[in-house]
Amino acid sequence: MSEEIAAGYRCGFVAIVGRPNVGKSTLLNHLIGLKLSITSRKAQTTRHRITGVLTTEATQFVFVDTPGFQTRHRNALNLAMNRNVTTTLADVDVILFVVEAGRFGADDEAVLKLLPPGRPVLLVINKVDTLADKAALLPFIEKVSAVRDFTAIVPVSAQKAQKLDVLLAAVQPLLPESVPLYAEDQVTDRNERFLAAEIVREKIFRLMGDELPYAMTVEIEKFDEEETRDGRELRRIFAAVLVDRDSQKAMLIGKNGEKLKRISTDARLDMEKLFEAKVYLEVWVKVKSGWADDTRVLRQQGFE
Repeated sequence: MSEEIAAGYRCGFVAIVGRPNVGKSTLLNHLIGLKLSITSRKAQTTRHRITGVLTTEATQFVFVDTPGFQTRHRNALNLAMNRNVTTTLADVDVILFVVEAGRFGADDEAVLKLLPPGRPVLLVINKVDTLADKAALLPFIEKVSAVRDFTAIVPVSAQKAQKLDVLLAAVQPLLPESVPLYAEDQVTDRNERFLAAEIVREKIFRLMGDELPYAMTVEIEKFDEEETRDGRELRRIFAAVLVDRDSQKAMLIGKNGEKLKRISTDARLDMEKLFEAKVYLEVWVKVKSGWADDTRVLRQQGFE
């Protein structure tokens, strides 16, 4: 990037925050144009802070997708997730506070109270395409605006990628002038090992019932990069799913191993698309009672 461009260039960190299940991860993925953060219809899918980088000719947006602030399952894991949120908010230049169109309750207000003073906060009203009565949007905006003075208000549909250009245009002038922090072709600061674990965890979230996802995690025990005989890149990935009880292990494996096989196949296909390489994936299940309160496991998962 030339010095002339860099002189007027803007680059900064943009936190995406909100209660669980408002579409924060979907918003990040569509802003970046690549699936970095896992999604499902279940709340509390995101556990880690995920960074997505969007570089344009005039700006580098460094988006940070945070876990929804945790009010249930009060264990060491969720306390670590909450620390991720508060730490992120202290370090960013702009905050996108995401709410679901037509819904603003006590859980949304609880997140809003966490936002530090002195930071530009944009109200992002997501899922506007799901509103049956479009005329209800204006009174909803007035209701939420009464709680805080927002820098800007942008209704969007993250799922349908609607009005995301408007959102970027609102964020851009709020970022500081700075040279880009990441290479032009870099889209995240997370490595493939981390992304592989997240993809396996997403498939479990999507396939299993409401209880199991909160009682499991995924560890990548081995991750090797090779080259096939025909010169193609190959990833050999061995993933262990940790659960609390034997009954959960049986539930996850399924009859004749069918559920685990489907999880592995779906995860492998997503990895091949993301890594642009052939993937050999093995997934198995281990019982480790109390893993969510085990500091060693949490450190291995990337929590401090």
